Amino acid sequence: MSAPAASPVVPPAGPLVALRDIVKTYRRGQQVVPVLSGISFDIAAGEFLALMGPSGSGKSTLLNLIAGIDRPDSGRLVVAGEDVGRLGEAELADWRARHIGFIFQFYNLMPVLSALENVELPLLLKDMGRRERRERAELALSMVGLADRMTHAPSELSGGQQQRVAIARALITDPTLIVADEPTGDLDRESADDVLRLMQRLNDEIGKTIVMVTHDSRAAGHAHAIMHLEKGVLSGREELRG
Repeated sequence: MSAPAASPVVPPAGPLVALRDIVKTYRRGQQVVPVLSGISFDIAAGEFLALMGPSGSGKSTLLNLIAGIDRPDSGRLVVAGEDVGRLGEAELADWRARHIGFIFQFYNLMPVLSALENVELPLLLKDMGRRERRERAELALSMVGLADRMTHAPSELSGGQQQRVAIARALITDPTLIVADEPTGDLDRESADDVLRLMQRLNDEIGKTIVMVTHDSRAAGHAHAIMHLEKGVLSGREELRG
């Protein structure tokens, strides 16, 4: 019998994501390499936040911590009412499946599956019939403008279309938070703009909270705000729109 769920540690009116004094290091042989040093900030529900900084600044590490892919060495990280650092591995995997939608730079689509089958994948672990899975995947692909490409394999789609399939896959479980790591880094400018407009529409029209790592200032311009990282330390927040 599983243990009862812990009470939320963030009140409903509080931020969706709260980081307090987050520290993360990596070991390189005998050397300890600091990556994040005392990071503290909040992300409100419905916010679209861009994380920017030079290579090695710690922005992807920070995104992985927020997504529950990695754990901080110290500090407190609360996401969607759960103190993520206190979860065991199985609990953390279940938490990610319920709360996090992932968008990666290189799409991570299964080449032998159709667009529709790729979008269905996150639902295979859920207690859901095939017909309901199919209907939800069709709806998600329609939302990203690919109703006419459902049966196509990834190799038959452009880079921008493949990224939209990946966004549909991220949406299929109705996640609390979408995390995107350089989602336009492998796209030409026109395709990148299409994907960014789609992400902004998901934020504006259905209120999805998005945290995006990018090195592209034009991409970051679609967010509500930009957080800048320098050598593992927050160097400022720039507000862009309400």
